[in-house]
Amino acid sequence: MNAESKKFLTQLLAQCGPSGFEESAQSVWLKRTKSFADKSYKDIHGNAYAVLNPQADFRIMLAGHCDEIGFVVSSISEEGYLYVNPIGGIDAGVLPGSQVKVQTAKGWVDGVIGKKAIHLMTADERKKVFPLKDMWVDIGAKDQADAKKIAAVGDPVSFAPNFIELKNNNFSSKGCDDKTGAFVVSEVIKILSESKLRKDVGVYSVATVQEEVGLRGAITSSYGVNPKAAIAVDVGHTSDLPDVDKRHVGEITLGKGPLLHNGPVINKVLGQLLISTAKSKKIPYQFAPLGRPGGTDTAMIQVSREGVATALIGVPTRYMHTMVETCNFMDVKHTAQLIAETILKITPKTDFIP
Repeated sequence: MNAESKKFLTQLLAQCGPSGFEESAQSVWLKRTKSFADKSYKDIHGNAYAVLNPQADFRIMLAGHCDEIGFVVSSISEEGYLYVNPIGGIDAGVLPGSQVKVQTAKGWVDGVIGKKAIHLMTADERKKVFPLKDMWVDIGAKDQADAKKIAAVGDPVSFAPNFIELKNNNFSSKGCDDKTGAFVVSEVIKILSESKLRKDVGVYSVATVQEEVGLRGAITSSYGVNPKAAIAVDVGHTSDLPDVDKRHVGEITLGKGPLLHNGPVINKVLGQLLISTAKSKKIPYQFAPLGRPGGTDTAMIQVSREGVATALIGVPTRYMHTMVETCNFMDVKHTAQLIAETILKITPKTDFIP
């Protein structure tokens, strides 16, 4: 991954924005991606678009959601602590001690997620995972009045930016799900802008919103774009961890390439085109089972209007839906490369009917 692309990825991961509060991530995404596109815009839902060949009737859509899991302030206690409700699927067991950011009307405020210290717990309490309702966000306020001077019920709360590089081209950050996907669909526009893309093929890269709360941005954006074919980019579970059942997840390892799939949500023509392209261009890939449409943007895009030929590509990820999601730079790079090379093989005469 070159320096410009890596800088963009780290900037994107540094943005805070759970579902419904994606503006900062979208701003970073658009600022970079529009420099390679013929057209860029946002819609009323908050989805961000970058388009090559907007005049073309034949359209291909790429989707990577820019929202992340997080919280929203539900109440403020007399002592000045913020209680929160989850946005998206949260594993309460890994939350205590996390650093967070609260987006207030006066700007971002730092905080930590706290709970009763282990020294003060009973023997039985030490054996249990505390539910989210028994935790709180501490922003250092003296009391409720002090907290309300800056925070309010309804304020979004995100994990604090925490990007680090690990060995062997691996990296860890909150929000890899799915800012890595949003990065990929931007990177594809960059690659195609420097390639011989057919003028009669329009490519619409979309940083979608609100995926974590029901794939909502995919519904509205795919209806508006009305593509013939679409590829969603999301994260996928690895099995290179202790106690993960490879019989159900498959043999998936960081650094061995993006995840391709076969299953109900995958159009057979587009799915096979991705595989053949990977083989011909010598792009490494892995294969993962996908027995049902699942919880990615692909599921909603596929059934938009009269139907769309869809495929899903996964960026292998460890520790999904935590603040230390872990991916590999080369997997991310190869995901963008594979999508771009596949698009270059598609023409308006490509028949996606199985």
